[in-house]
Amino acid sequence: MSSGIAPAGLEPGRSAVPLDETDRAIIAALLDDGRISIRMLAEQIHISRANAYTRIGRMEAEGVISGYTAQLNPRRAGLGTSAYVTLTIDQNAWRSISQQLSEIPYIEHISLVGGDFDVLVLARTADNDMLRRVVLERIQEVPGVRSTRTWLVFDESPGFGPEWNPTA
Repeated sequence: MSSGIAPAGLEPGRSAVPLDETDRAIIAALLDDGRISIRMLAEQIHISRANAYTRIGRMEAEGVISGYTAQLNPRRAGLGTSAYVTLTIDQNAWRSISQQLSEIPYIEHISLVGGDFDVLVLARTADNDMLRRVVLERIQEVPGVRSTRTWLVFDESPGFGPEWNPTA
């Protein structure tokens, strides 16, 4: 969890780190292929390897790059049913609820949100029967969860990819 100390280069209360065109090109390349070698990355971006190492190290230290992971194809991994589950919760129970939800198998993502509900959960299961058990027997049993609503996902498109290019 966060220590409450802003990463190097960030002032308290400031969420964005200035990124130049080269930084954005590095991020796009890493999002496209997180296993790309520094040599190939440097060649692709047209910078030296030393510059690539320095920039990646700086972006890691500043929290812009927070890690490297494999991307799972849920269907190929046997998780063919996906759903967003919205939760209405007791307002003072977020920390406890988020901890308990994070311990439930098949829950991929948990967000506290504003709007008509309080929490948005992404669940991925093998089938509808398993999804029903996750929602009715696990999520709804968490103390402080007042109600749920489930939205089945029929199709998905990938998130940030090589075309990622936020404005500076």
